[in-house]
Formats: sequence, structure tokens, C-alpha cells
Amino acid sequence: MTHRLFFLCLVLLTSACASSAPSSETESMSDMERLFWQRQQEAMSRYTQAEVDFMTGMIGHHAQALIMADLAVANEASSPIRILTSRIINAQNDEIATMQKWLKDRGEPVPEVHIDGLQLMIHMPGEAMGGDGQGHSHMMAGMLTQAQLEELAAAKGPDFDRLFLTYMIQHHKGAVTMVDDMFSTDGAGNDEAAFKLASDIQADQSTEIARMELMLESMTGSGN
Repeated sequence: MTHRLFFLCLVLLTSACASSAPSSETESMSDMERLFWQRQQEAMSRYTQAEVDFMTGMIGHHAQALIMADLAVANEASSPIRILTSRIINAQNDEIATMQKWLKDRGEPVPEVHIDGLQLMIHMPGEAMGGDGQGHSHMMAGMLTQAQLEELAAAKGPDFDRLFLTYMIQHHKGAVTMVDDMFSTDGAGNDEAAFKLASDIQADQSTEIARMELMLESMTGSGN
């Protein structure tokens, strides 16, 4: 009987200790969560206007790349070009969504992308659409003119392949220039998310430029 009584007391004591632990642990976790979100908010408040301008401009820049890439199937592009355009479409759609979220999370105006054939329209909330229907996107480095887009849309087969590579190299180089311009601005890049996205765009598009230059060279027999 004595042993049973001792065992029962031990169980009750252990249960009491266990029941008191979660309260302290929950309070500690709550403090850690508050600290985490506080630091998240502080981190998001360290962005600069240069980063906002970069995100806003790059959304329009990426959107034009989608127009170019979407022409591949209808214009009888080769298999390697179709694979390249599929990769571009997937990557740049994802990055557009990421940049729009970045702006929204910081309370900045979020550009809305509207594509109608070869027409690209970038609408900023509270701002009238530009006369050319493209807002400020036509000012971004490497962007194609409407005449160049129409030239690309009219090309077929091997001619389309060569022209697509030529113009997408130009387009990607413009994106790399935009990244360089952002990083050259004082204070830009302190926002961790902006730094990572811009760095990824620079690395990915530089790699694709090199790949496209090799593809173009194999088609033309020269680097020109």
C-alpha cells in the first residue's frame, strides 16, 4: 500500500509540474513571435525610393519580355527557343508577382499589368494611363520599341529565332543595367528582399545572356 501511495503522489506531482510548464513556454514563445514580427516590420521600413523605382520599372520590363516570349509557338520557333521562352515566362511571371507583393507590403502603389497582343499597358493606381498606353515602362533600359516588337511578330521560323535572341539579349542587358543603377544609389540594397531579388535577376539574366549569345553564334557562325 505504501508503495502504491508513493507512486500515486509521484504521478500527481509530475502532472502538476508538467501542467505549469506550458504557461511559461507559451509566454516565452509569444514574446519571441512579437520580437520576430517587430524585426520584420523594422526591416521593411528600411527601403529606399530607388528600390521602389526599381520594382515599379522592372514589372513593366518583365511584362514586355512576356509579350516577346509568347510569340514563340505561333511564330514557329525552334525547340531550343521554345524551351528558353517557357523558362522566361515562368521566371518572369513569378518575379512580377514577387515585386508586386514587395510594393504592396510596404504600402507603395502597385503597377497593374495589362497585355493585349503586342500592346503593353502599365496602370498605376490613382494615375491616368499614359498617352502611349505604356505608362513609364517605355523608358526602361533595353525595352523594345513598338516597331521592333512588330518586326519580331512578323518573323517566322529561323528568322524569328535569330531576331528573338538578338532582341532578348538587348532586353536582358537592359535589366542588368537597371540592377546596376539601383545598387549604385546610396542606401539601396539595404532591404533584404530587394537585395535578394535584384541580385537574382542580375545573376539569372547574365547567365541567360551568355547562353543566348552562344545560341545566336551557332546560328550565324559569328558573334555579331
